[in-house]
Amino acid sequence: MILWLQITSGRGPEECCWVVAKLSEHITHEAVSKGIKILPLEVIQGDKPKTFKSVLFALEGENAPLFVKQFEGTVQWVGKSMFRPHHKRKNWFVGVNILSPPVFTHWSENDFRIEAMRSSGPGGQHINKTETAIRIIHVPTGLSATAQEERSQYLNKKLALSRLSELLNQKEKSEKMKAETDRWTHHNSLERGNPKLVYEGNDFRLKNINN
Repeated sequence: MILWLQITSGRGPEECCWVVAKLSEHITHEAVSKGIKILPLEVIQGDKPKTFKSVLFALEGENAPLFVKQFEGTVQWVGKSMFRPHHKRKNWFVGVNILSPPVFTHWSENDFRIEAMRSSGPGGQHINKTETAIRIIHVPTGLSATAQEERSQYLNKKLALSRLSELLNQKEKSEKMKAETDRWTHHNSLERGNPKLVYEGNDFRLKNINN
């Protein structure tokens, strides 16, 4: 099972971007130690060295859902700013969100069902006695396309497949756009307070876990 995990500063200051970077390191180390595959898909750099505004990971493994659940929510870091020594604020928050990856279309011959039928004219009249019209159904998505313009079943099959391919491509683009929208929605919204995890100090020590 593949999951997406987003760590975001929520448009917070550079201190929050530093926390995103440190938390990314921590989660990567913990995932690897538990045999979970983890891959950074997107990293948005902060304005300071070794800081990230947002990081998007893909995680794969049997224990991945349980693993990411422990980080989901608001994470707090308690410490003095390393960028503004005289700044009084000591509590910094970042968000960790579990996202659904887009459904990418991996076509397999077994995913398609082809049905032959008689071509119909105006009013539903059959314009020939042989089954030259073709309907192709992509079983996993339920999408289908029909072609009956050509006189041969072979040509109608090619035409129907072309139409179905376009529908599948449109669906994939829609899934990608939805995933992109979800990511930016989470990036721009961050609940400050009631943290799931609390870290402290420049060595990023785990202080406590709130259930």
